[in-house]
Amino acid sequence: MADWATYVIVREDGGHQVYEARFGAIGLDLDLLAGPDVLVPVLRERPRAGGWRDEVWCQAAALIDLRCRMLLFFAWEGPAAELRHRRVLWEALRRAWPGWELRWTYEGPAELRAHLGLDPEAVRRGGDVAWPDDVLAVDDGELSERDPMVRVVTIGADRCHLLSSANHHPVTEGPALLDRLARAPDHGRCVLAADSGIHLDPERRRVGWWLLGARAGAPRMASRWRGWTVEFWADRWEEHVRASGGRFTPPVVDREQALAELRDAARGRRSALGDAVVRVP
Repeated sequence: MADWATYVIVREDGGHQVYEARFGAIGLDLDLLAGPDVLVPVLRERPRAGGWRDEVWCQAAALIDLRCRMLLFFAWEGPAAELRHRRVLWEALRRAWPGWELRWTYEGPAELRAHLGLDPEAVRRGGDVAWPDDVLAVDDGELSERDPMVRVVTIGADRCHLLSSANHHPVTEGPALLDRLARAPDHGRCVLAADSGIHLDPERRRVGWWLLGARAGAPRMASRWRGWTVEFWADRWEEHVRASGGRFTPPVVDREQALAELRDAARGRRSALGDAVVRVP
């Protein structure tokens, strides 16, 4: 087993090199806190990758474009993909990368390749096939975790369902999602720090969805909901809170506590890159 991370450095002359770390995906967001002056030399000492891993095997990635001072990245796990820590991590990254444009790639490695002018389809898998997540029972053990891997689905003003967060986002299912959840357990209200969600308004035929991770083909999800208005909220989970009429109310984030936890995680980080100095600026 491994959790592959991909790193790309774009040189000032426009050329680029691809590197990877076999166990680098979990904690890639923390490694980025080292900043470009530390991270770039460390990466350049690593062996180059033989190619690009696809969206299934590439679980986190960062592209450092030295030409335009732009950092593109994503991760499946870690503070960046947790509702409690995402914003304080972004604050810390902006301090660690002053003068750089930071961008989350919601399409994963495909978006990195597109930035380089390469074919994004080369790292996509699955095509239009949707792999639905399991419906969670009201007493499922995952719901007791502090950072549960769950997706929240609210329908109209009176239904709330929770799904596991292991496969494809429920937006990929199209209107068939309504039929699949017709007899699913109704949780009434979600008060958990979910990592993604979707709100359906069947009467107005409107869909709004968000996520903290990455989903290949995110801009094309509207094609799966023909006759519906589809809005992608990126990581703006507050849009879901407003649309759901109280059915989704995650815990209020304590910024100081979240920052202290981020610092603890950075101090305890043993980077897969070996020499990167991780700190929270």
